[in-house]
Amino acid sequence: MHPALRAVRGAVAAASVALLATAVGCAPQPEGDATAKPSGSAGGSSCAPGKLATKTPGKVTVATDDPAYEPWFKDGKPANGKGFESAVAYAVAQRLGYGTHAVVWQSVPFNKAFAPGEKTFDFDINQVSISDERKRAVDFSSGYYDVRQAVIALKEGKAAKAKSIADLKGLKLGAQVGTTSLNYIDDVVRPTRPAAAYAKNDQAKSALKNGQVDAIVVDLPTAFYITSAEVTDAEIVGQFENQGAAPEQFGLVLDKGSALTPCVTTAVDALRKDGTLAKLEQQWLSDAVDAPVLK
Repeated sequence: MHPALRAVRGAVAAASVALLATAVGCAPQPEGDATAKPSGSAGGSSCAPGKLATKTPGKVTVATDDPAYEPWFKDGKPANGKGFESAVAYAVAQRLGYGTHAVVWQSVPFNKAFAPGEKTFDFDINQVSISDERKRAVDFSSGYYDVRQAVIALKEGKAAKAKSIADLKGLKLGAQVGTTSLNYIDDVVRPTRPAAAYAKNDQAKSALKNGQVDAIVVDLPTAFYITSAEVTDAEIVGQFENQGAAPEQFGLVLDKGSALTPCVTTAVDALRKDGTLAKLEQQWLSDAVDAPVLK
């Protein structure tokens, strides 16, 4: 956003808050922890099974990116119920009272899913990490997966010898734009050379294979899949420790202030409590169990 526009908008927002505080004697509530609580409000909404205020009555519209990558989806087909995120989406829908045939899939680019503006979907599932910055534009459910970021390099490349974060600083690193993977490069590694940002993970993988970057950063399950099935002459150099007290988590993305947010969060929490999320993780992400930690 242009600084001047941001300043004007900020001034208007401040004036509105002041008027509201005078009228009702109540100050705005502070934002909660990004990984612990949903970012929406119940707002008197009903969570009656199968009768939510969805985009299309009687159906729930779920969005993800195209292509849909493994191991999160299988065969590039989100609607087949295979892959961790496809299975989670259907499990959440079922908890909300919508059967398999009531789930409608929609293609939405990764960055657009959490950009400001009204959404065309009920919720998006696409490895979107919960963050305070993103919560200013959209709502998140509670986290459905705890994740770490990992570094991939060609086995014969110089990055493969890295044993620490310091060893990565002088290398050319790349990641998909708008991701926490790219944030880890900029904020944790802080390399001496600018990171390469790619619109898609496919482009980052091609850059690695072609020697345009020394290493790329992706989430750990994706790293295991890439090195085992897509770039077999590459290996996982290591994983980063989580930054801060709470783990990085993926959350379902909803419209800002969506009446569905508390309902979806309740569904995700129930799936975690009854062990469904753990079972799906074991089924679809069992390979992503360990990797050296880079410090």
